[in-house]
Amino acid sequence: MNWRGSLLKFCSVTGMPMLEPFVRLAAGEDVKEQMIGIAKFVVLPVIAMLAFIGMWSAAARTIVSDSVQLPGPMATWTAGVELFAMHTDQRIADRQAKQAKTAEAIDDLAKARGFETLAAQSGGDLSDRYTAAAVLHRKSALLAANFTPTSAPTFVDQILNSLVTVAFGFLLATAVAIPLGVMCGMSPWFNAAMTPFIQVFKPVSPLAWLPIAAVVIIWAYSDTDPNDAFFSKAFLTSAATVSLCSLWPTLVNTTFGVASVDKDYLNVARVLKLSWSQKLFKIILPASLPLMFAGLRISLGVGWMVLIAADMLAQNPGLGKFVWDTYQNGSSVSYARITFSVVVIGVIGLVFDRVMICLRNLVSFGDTAPS
Repeated sequence: MNWRGSLLKFCSVTGMPMLEPFVRLAAGEDVKEQMIGIAKFVVLPVIAMLAFIGMWSAAARTIVSDSVQLPGPMATWTAGVELFAMHTDQRIADRQAKQAKTAEAIDDLAKARGFETLAAQSGGDLSDRYTAAAVLHRKSALLAANFTPTSAPTFVDQILNSLVTVAFGFLLATAVAIPLGVMCGMSPWFNAAMTPFIQVFKPVSPLAWLPIAAVVIIWAYSDTDPNDAFFSKAFLTSAATVSLCSLWPTLVNTTFGVASVDKDYLNVARVLKLSWSQKLFKIILPASLPLMFAGLRISLGVGWMVLIAADMLAQNPGLGKFVWDTYQNGSSVSYARITFSVVVIGVIGLVFDRVMICLRNLVSFGDTAPS
Protein backbone atom coordinates (compact mmCIF):
# COMPACT_ATOMS: atom_id res chain seq x y z
CA MET A 1 0.00 0.00 0.00
CA ASN A 2 1.43 3.43 -0.96
CA TRP A 3 1.70 6.39 1.43
CA ARG A 4 -1.58 7.89 0.19
CA GLY A 5 -3.55 4.74 0.92
CA SER A 6 -1.86 4.32 4.30
CA LEU A 7 -2.66 7.88 5.36
CA LEU A 8 -6.27 7.69 4.13
CA LYS A 9 -6.72 4.46 6.07
CA PHE A 10 -5.22 6.17 9.14
CA CYS A 11 -7.75 9.03 8.77
CA SER A 12 -10.59 6.54 8.45
CA VAL A 13 -9.56 4.35 11.40
CA THR A 14 -8.87 7.26 13.76
CA GLY A 15 -12.11 9.00 12.80
CA MET A 16 -10.41 12.19 11.60
CA PRO A 17 -11.93 13.04 8.19
CA MET A 18 -10.58 16.60 8.47
CA LEU A 19 -7.12 15.30 7.52
CA GLU A 20 -8.28 13.55 4.35
CA PRO A 21 -8.33 16.68 2.09
CA PHE A 22 -4.73 17.47 3.04
CA VAL A 23 -3.62 13.94 2.17
CA ARG A 24 -5.46 14.00 -1.16
CA LEU A 25 -4.10 17.49 -1.90
CA ALA A 26 -0.54 16.28 -1.24
CA ALA A 27 -1.23 13.29 -3.53
CA GLY A 28 -2.12 15.68 -6.37
CA GLU A 29 -5.87 15.04 -6.52
CA ASP A 30 -8.41 17.64 -7.66
CA VAL A 31 -7.45 20.92 -5.90
CA LYS A 32 -10.92 22.49 -5.98
CA GLU A 33 -12.57 19.44 -4.44
CA GLN A 34 -9.96 19.24 -1.66
CA MET A 35 -10.26 22.96 -0.90
CA ILE A 36 -13.99 22.42 -0.44
CA GLY A 37 -13.17 19.62 2.00
CA ILE A 38 -10.69 21.85 3.89
CA ALA A 39 -13.27 24.62 4.08
CA LYS A 40 -15.84 22.15 5.45
CA PHE A 41 -13.70 20.31 8.01
CA VAL A 42 -11.16 22.99 9.03
CA VAL A 43 -12.07 26.56 8.06
CA LEU A 44 -15.73 26.36 9.07
CA PRO A 45 -15.04 24.84 12.53
CA VAL A 46 -12.33 27.47 13.13
CA ILE A 47 -14.76 30.28 12.21
CA ALA A 48 -17.40 28.73 14.49
CA MET A 49 -14.87 28.53 17.32
CA LEU A 50 -13.84 32.17 16.84
CA ALA A 51 -17.50 33.22 16.80
CA PHE A 52 -18.07 31.29 20.04
CA ILE A 53 -15.08 32.98 21.68
CA GLY A 54 -16.40 36.36 20.54
CA MET A 55 -19.85 35.69 22.03
CA TRP A 56 -18.20 34.36 25.18
CA SER A 57 -16.19 37.60 25.54
CA ALA A 58 -19.32 39.69 25.03
CA ALA A 59 -21.19 37.64 27.62
CA ALA A 60 -18.29 38.04 30.09
CA ARG A 61 -18.50 41.84 29.75
CA THR A 62 -22.27 41.76 30.21
CA ILE A 63 -22.80 39.21 33.00
CA VAL A 64 -21.37 41.17 35.92
CA SER A 65 -22.82 41.54 39.41
CA ASP A 66 -21.55 43.12 42.62
CA SER A 67 -19.71 39.97 43.74
CA VAL A 68 -19.15 37.76 40.69
CA GLN A 69 -18.45 38.04 36.99
CA LEU A 70 -18.59 35.48 34.21
CA PRO A 71 -14.93 34.79 33.35
CA GLY A 72 -13.94 35.58 29.77
CA PRO A 73 -11.63 33.53 27.53
CA MET A 74 -8.48 35.44 28.56
CA ALA A 75 -9.24 35.15 32.29
CA THR A 76 -9.91 31.44 31.83
CA TRP A 77 -6.66 30.94 29.95
CA THR A 78 -4.73 32.88 32.61
CA ALA A 79 -6.30 30.77 35.36
CA GLY A 80 -5.30 27.59 33.51
CA VAL A 81 -1.72 28.77 33.11
CA GLU A 82 -1.62 29.58 36.84
CA LEU A 83 -2.94 26.12 37.75
CA PHE A 84 -0.22 24.39 35.75
CA ALA A 85 2.41 26.80 37.12
CA MET A 86 1.26 25.96 40.65
CA HIS A 87 1.70 22.27 39.86
CA THR A 88 5.23 22.89 38.56
CA ASP A 89 6.15 24.99 41.62
CA GLN A 90 4.75 22.34 43.95
CA ARG A 91 6.75 19.59 42.25
CA ILE A 92 9.93 21.69 42.49
CA ALA A 93 9.28 22.32 46.21
CA ASP A 94 8.61 18.60 46.79
CA ARG A 95 11.79 17.65 44.96
CA GLN A 96 13.83 20.14 46.97
CA ALA A 97 12.34 18.86 50.24
CA LYS A 98 13.16 15.29 49.20
CA GLN A 99 16.73 16.27 48.33
CA ALA A 100 17.13 18.05 51.70
CA LYS A 101 15.86 14.96 53.53
CA THR A 102 18.20 12.73 51.52
CA ALA A 103 21.15 14.95 52.49
CA GLU A 104 19.97 14.80 56.12
CA ALA A 105 19.81 10.99 55.92
CA ILE A 106 23.37 10.81 54.54
CA ASP A 107 24.60 13.11 57.30
CA ASP A 108 22.86 11.06 60.01
CA LEU A 109 24.26 7.85 58.56
CA ALA A 110 27.80 9.28 58.59
CA LYS A 111 27.36 10.37 62.22
CA ALA A 112 26.02 6.92 63.13
CA ARG A 113 29.09 5.26 61.63
CA GLY A 114 31.33 7.71 63.50
CA PHE A 115 29.68 6.85 66.82
CA GLU A 116 29.91 3.13 66.00
CA THR A 117 33.67 3.54 65.42
CA LEU A 118 34.06 5.40 68.72
CA ALA A 119 32.01 2.72 70.50
CA ALA A 120 34.32 0.03 69.11
CA GLN A 121 37.38 1.94 70.32
CA SER A 122 35.92 2.66 73.77
CA GLY A 123 34.71 0.51 76.59
CA GLY A 124 32.26 0.48 79.49
CA ASP A 125 29.61 3.17 79.80
CA LEU A 126 31.21 5.37 77.16
CA SER A 127 30.83 2.61 74.56
CA ASP A 128 27.17 2.17 75.50
CA ARG A 129 26.54 5.90 75.09
CA TYR A 130 28.23 5.93 71.68
CA THR A 131 26.20 2.88 70.63
CA ALA A 132 22.93 4.52 71.75
CA ALA A 133 23.82 7.70 69.83
CA ALA A 134 24.57 5.61 66.71
CA VAL A 135 21.18 3.90 66.97
CA LEU A 136 19.38 7.24 67.24
CA HIS A 137 21.17 8.61 64.18
CA ARG A 138 20.41 5.46 62.17
CA LYS A 139 16.70 5.76 63.04
CA SER A 140 16.77 9.43 62.06
CA ALA A 141 18.51 8.54 58.79
CA LEU A 142 15.90 5.88 58.04
CA LEU A 143 13.03 8.33 58.60
CA ALA A 144 14.70 10.98 56.45
CA ALA A 145 15.45 8.49 53.65
CA ASN A 146 11.79 7.37 53.56
CA PHE A 147 10.44 10.92 53.59
CA THR A 148 7.52 11.43 51.21
CA PRO A 149 6.16 14.95 50.55
CA THR A 150 2.57 15.30 51.77
CA SER A 151 1.56 18.40 49.85
CA ALA A 152 -2.06 18.86 48.79
CA PRO A 153 -2.92 17.44 45.34
CA THR A 154 -2.54 19.99 42.56
CA PHE A 155 -4.86 20.44 39.58
CA VAL A 156 -2.76 18.03 37.50
CA ASP A 157 -2.75 15.48 40.33
CA GLN A 158 -6.54 15.67 40.46
CA ILE A 159 -6.79 15.16 36.69
CA LEU A 160 -4.63 12.05 36.96
CA ASN A 161 -6.67 10.77 39.90
CA SER A 162 -9.87 11.24 37.90
CA LEU A 163 -8.37 9.31 34.98
CA VAL A 164 -7.41 6.43 37.28
CA THR A 165 -10.87 6.43 38.88
CA VAL A 166 -12.78 6.38 35.61
CA ALA A 167 -10.44 3.71 34.18
CA PHE A 168 -10.98 1.51 37.23
CA GLY A 169 -14.75 1.96 37.14
CA PHE A 170 -14.96 1.49 33.37
CA LEU A 171 -12.89 -1.72 33.42
CA LEU A 172 -15.00 -3.04 36.29
CA ALA A 173 -18.20 -2.28 34.37
CA THR A 174 -16.78 -3.87 31.22
CA ALA A 175 -15.81 -7.04 33.10
CA VAL A 176 -19.44 -7.37 34.24
CA ALA A 177 -21.32 -6.10 31.19
CA ILE A 178 -19.65 -8.10 28.41
CA PRO A 179 -20.12 -11.61 29.91
CA LEU A 180 -23.70 -10.74 30.86
CA GLY A 181 -24.35 -9.31 27.40
CA VAL A 182 -22.94 -12.41 25.70
CA MET A 183 -25.15 -14.67 27.81
CA CYS A 184 -28.22 -12.47 27.13
CA GLY A 185 -27.49 -12.55 23.40
CA MET A 186 -26.93 -16.30 23.25
CA SER A 187 -29.82 -17.33 25.50
CA PRO A 188 -33.32 -15.84 25.02
CA TRP A 189 -34.31 -17.32 28.39
CA PHE A 190 -31.46 -15.58 30.22
CA ASN A 191 -32.22 -12.39 28.30
CA ALA A 192 -35.85 -12.57 29.43
CA ALA A 193 -34.72 -12.96 33.04
CA MET A 194 -32.34 -9.98 32.83
CA THR A 195 -34.55 -7.57 30.87
CA PRO A 196 -36.57 -6.30 33.89
CA PHE A 197 -33.36 -5.47 35.78
CA ILE A 198 -31.89 -3.67 32.78
CA GLN A 199 -35.03 -1.65 32.14
CA VAL A 200 -35.40 -0.66 35.80
CA PHE A 201 -31.79 0.16 36.72
CA LYS A 202 -30.55 1.64 33.43
CA PRO A 203 -32.11 5.11 33.87
CA VAL A 204 -31.15 5.50 37.55
CA SER A 205 -29.15 8.67 38.25
CA PRO A 206 -25.61 8.49 39.70
CA LEU A 207 -26.83 10.65 42.57
CA ALA A 208 -29.10 7.77 43.58
CA TRP A 209 -26.45 5.06 43.11
CA LEU A 210 -23.73 6.82 45.12
CA PRO A 211 -25.22 6.43 48.64
CA ILE A 212 -25.86 2.74 47.98
CA ALA A 213 -22.31 2.26 46.72
CA ALA A 214 -21.02 4.15 49.78
CA VAL A 215 -22.92 1.83 52.13
CA VAL A 216 -21.40 -1.26 50.48
CA ILE A 217 -17.88 0.22 50.58
CA ILE A 218 -18.22 1.25 54.24
CA TRP A 219 -19.43 -2.27 55.11
CA ALA A 220 -16.55 -3.87 53.18
CA TYR A 221 -14.01 -1.64 54.98
CA SER A 222 -15.59 -1.99 58.44
CA ASP A 223 -12.74 -4.20 59.77
CA THR A 224 -9.93 -2.57 57.78
CA ASP A 225 -7.54 0.05 59.09
CA PRO A 226 -7.59 3.02 56.65
CA ASN A 227 -3.77 3.03 56.67
CA ASP A 228 -3.73 -0.60 55.50
CA ALA A 229 -6.36 -0.17 52.76
CA PHE A 230 -5.06 -0.33 49.18
CA PHE A 231 -7.81 2.02 47.93
CA SER A 232 -9.52 4.81 49.84
CA LYS A 233 -13.26 4.66 50.49
CA ALA A 234 -13.83 7.82 48.45
CA PHE A 235 -11.97 6.35 45.46
CA LEU A 236 -13.94 3.09 45.57
CA THR A 237 -17.25 4.91 46.03
CA SER A 238 -16.59 7.07 42.95
CA ALA A 239 -15.36 4.09 40.90
CA ALA A 240 -18.35 1.93 41.92
CA THR A 241 -20.76 4.74 40.95
CA VAL A 242 -19.04 5.04 37.57
CA SER A 243 -19.37 1.27 37.09
CA LEU A 244 -23.06 1.15 38.02
CA CYS A 245 -23.91 3.97 35.61
CA SER A 246 -21.70 2.98 32.68
CA LEU A 247 -22.24 -0.76 32.36
CA TRP A 248 -25.69 -0.55 30.75
CA PRO A 249 -24.76 0.69 27.23
CA THR A 250 -22.12 -2.03 26.92
CA LEU A 251 -24.53 -4.66 28.22
CA VAL A 252 -27.33 -3.67 25.84
CA ASN A 253 -25.06 -3.31 22.78
CA THR A 254 -23.28 -6.60 23.48
CA THR A 255 -26.62 -8.36 23.80
CA PHE A 256 -27.81 -6.87 20.51
CA GLY A 257 -24.51 -7.63 18.77
CA VAL A 258 -24.44 -11.28 19.85
CA ALA A 259 -28.15 -11.81 19.10
CA SER A 260 -27.81 -10.30 15.61
CA VAL A 261 -24.88 -12.42 14.41
CA ASP A 262 -25.52 -13.51 10.82
CA LYS A 263 -27.29 -16.89 10.76
CA ASP A 264 -25.02 -18.02 7.92
CA TYR A 265 -22.03 -17.77 10.27
CA LEU A 266 -23.81 -19.95 12.82
CA ASN A 267 -24.76 -22.47 10.11
CA VAL A 268 -21.12 -22.67 9.06
CA ALA A 269 -20.15 -23.31 12.68
CA ARG A 270 -22.80 -26.07 12.83
CA VAL A 271 -21.52 -27.67 9.63
CA LEU A 272 -17.94 -27.57 10.89
CA LYS A 273 -19.15 -29.07 14.18
CA LEU A 274 -17.43 -26.38 16.24
CA SER A 275 -17.64 -26.73 19.98
CA TRP A 276 -19.51 -24.15 22.10
CA SER A 277 -16.28 -22.36 23.02
CA GLN A 278 -15.01 -22.43 19.41
CA LYS A 279 -18.30 -20.98 18.16
CA LEU A 280 -18.14 -18.29 20.85
CA PHE A 281 -14.52 -17.19 20.31
CA LYS A 282 -14.24 -17.76 16.54
CA ILE A 283 -17.70 -16.72 15.31
CA ILE A 284 -19.89 -14.87 17.79
CA LEU A 285 -17.43 -12.53 19.56
CA PRO A 286 -15.57 -11.38 16.40
CA ALA A 287 -18.88 -10.76 14.60
CA SER A 288 -20.30 -8.74 17.50
CA LEU A 289 -17.18 -6.66 18.22
CA PRO A 290 -18.28 -3.53 16.29
CA LEU A 291 -21.52 -3.20 18.27
CA MET A 292 -19.72 -4.15 21.46
CA PHE A 293 -17.20 -1.33 20.97
CA ALA A 294 -20.00 1.08 20.11
CA GLY A 295 -21.45 0.27 23.53
CA LEU A 296 -18.04 0.66 25.19
CA ARG A 297 -17.69 4.09 23.59
CA ILE A 298 -21.02 5.22 25.06
CA SER A 299 -20.18 3.64 28.43
CA LEU A 300 -16.86 5.47 28.67
CA GLY A 301 -18.56 8.79 27.87
CA VAL A 302 -21.23 8.13 30.49
CA GLY A 303 -18.59 7.10 33.03
CA TRP A 304 -16.55 10.26 32.50
CA MET A 305 -19.68 12.40 32.81
CA VAL A 306 -20.80 10.60 35.98
CA LEU A 307 -17.34 10.76 37.56
CA ILE A 308 -17.46 14.52 38.09
CA ALA A 309 -20.66 14.31 40.15
CA ALA A 310 -19.37 11.23 41.99
CA ASP A 311 -16.11 12.98 42.91
CA MET A 312 -18.06 15.97 44.21
CA LEU A 313 -20.29 13.90 46.48
CA ALA A 314 -17.75 11.26 47.56
CA GLN A 315 -15.00 13.88 48.10
CA ASN A 316 -12.65 11.79 45.99
CA PRO A 317 -9.66 14.04 45.13
CA GLY A 318 -10.42 14.34 41.41
CA LEU A 319 -11.72 16.98 39.03
CA GLY A 320 -15.20 16.95 40.56
CA LYS A 321 -13.81 17.70 44.01
CA PHE A 322 -11.59 20.40 42.51
CA VAL A 323 -14.63 22.11 40.97
CA TRP A 324 -16.62 21.88 44.19
CA ASP A 325 -13.77 23.05 46.45
CA THR A 326 -12.97 25.93 44.11
CA TYR A 327 -16.63 26.97 44.07
CA GLN A 328 -16.74 26.86 47.89
CA ASN A 329 -13.52 28.89 48.05
CA GLY A 330 -15.21 31.86 46.40
CA SER A 331 -12.02 33.75 45.55
CA SER A 332 -11.71 36.22 42.67
CA VAL A 333 -10.29 33.54 40.34
CA SER A 334 -12.63 30.69 41.37
CA TYR A 335 -14.99 30.95 38.42
CA ALA A 336 -12.14 31.28 35.94
CA ARG A 337 -10.56 28.11 37.35
CA ILE A 338 -13.91 26.30 37.24
CA THR A 339 -14.39 27.37 33.62
CA PHE A 340 -10.91 26.14 32.73
CA SER A 341 -11.61 22.80 34.42
CA VAL A 342 -14.82 22.53 32.38
CA VAL A 343 -12.74 22.95 29.21
CA VAL A 344 -10.26 20.31 30.44
CA ILE A 345 -13.10 17.88 31.23
CA GLY A 346 -14.50 18.38 27.73
CA VAL A 347 -11.13 17.90 26.05
CA ILE A 348 -10.45 14.68 27.98
CA GLY A 349 -13.92 13.43 27.06
CA LEU A 350 -13.14 14.21 23.40
CA VAL A 351 -9.87 12.24 23.62
CA PHE A 352 -11.70 9.28 25.18
CA ASP A 353 -14.25 9.38 22.37
CA ARG A 354 -11.55 9.50 19.67
CA VAL A 355 -9.72 6.54 21.25
CA MET A 356 -12.88 4.43 21.38
CA ILE A 357 -13.76 5.35 17.78
CA CYS A 358 -10.28 4.24 16.74
CA LEU A 359 -10.61 0.92 18.61
CA ARG A 360 -14.09 0.34 17.17
CA ASN A 361 -12.89 1.00 13.63
CA LEU A 362 -9.97 -1.38 14.11
CA VAL A 363 -12.39 -4.24 14.82
CA SER A 364 -14.97 -3.28 12.19
CA PHE A 365 -13.17 -5.14 9.40
CA GLY A 366 -13.22 -2.12 7.07
CA ASP A 367 -16.86 -1.24 7.74
CA THR A 368 -16.07 1.99 9.61
CA ALA A 369 -19.07 3.97 10.72
CA PRO A 370 -19.14 7.74 10.39
CA SER A 371 -17.92 9.60 13.50
